[in-house]
Amino acid sequence: MMRSLRNRITRSIAEISALARARQPLRPALRVLMYHSVGSQAAGDTHGIYGIAPDLFAEHMAALASGIGGRVVALSDGMAADDAPQIAVTFDDGYRDNLRVAAPVLQQHQIPFTVFVCTGFMRDHSGNFLAPAEVRELASMPGATIGSHGATHTPLTELDDRALRNELIASKSELENITGRAVNAISYPHGAVDRRVREAAVAAGYTIGACSRFDINSPGRDPLLLCRTDIHAGDSLRIFRQKLHGDWDWYKWRNRDPAR
Repeated sequence: MMRSLRNRITRSIAEISALARARQPLRPALRVLMYHSVGSQAAGDTHGIYGIAPDLFAEHMAALASGIGGRVVALSDGMAADDAPQIAVTFDDGYRDNLRVAAPVLQQHQIPFTVFVCTGFMRDHSGNFLAPAEVRELASMPGATIGSHGATHTPLTELDDRALRNELIASKSELENITGRAVNAISYPHGAVDRRVREAAVAAGYTIGACSRFDINSPGRDPLLLCRTDIHAGDSLRIFRQKLHGDWDWYKWRNRDPAR
């Protein structure tokens, strides 16, 4: 009941924001979209928020390919100096449907994407997660990049220095051995990052770090503390277009900026 009311209030605010910003152009910044599963239930997702339907995902990607949100780029290219709006597509956790369902749609539209894989989920062959051979197959696809999502999906801010270092290095090394490619990007599990975690990620060899704070990334944003735009299962094409246009960016005030 409370969740339903909260959703109605959130969407009402977004509609008001959309009306207020109707004539405003897209901001010259990098917007990083955050998806999870496509066509299956995300782990621990009791409210069905993160498992988007394949047909709706296809609509989202067709809209992206039309250019409505700006130029679609690989995450690694998105922080290059540019005065135009840019969009990057990412997935967290490493679900099998990212390979079997999402990747064909992305390749059809020539949209580059990054999948952040939790190596513990992968190794256990649990749920709907990618197995090592599937991670290798995904990495070989044009436009696909594999990043780390930690080794155990533990919030990194809760670990001591030694455990934090091991978590960052072990997942990176394992994915590099599987794919035969450098792994330079990480999505912080649970969005848990602070300055200590950021510095440990740099020391482990990461050059890109994706957070869970809802916002876009203006030029000069720390590439190890990139904000993202959550995409949920219930995001209709209308809501998706609103998010691309920035009509939901007020949502960033719900949590604290990890850069501070």
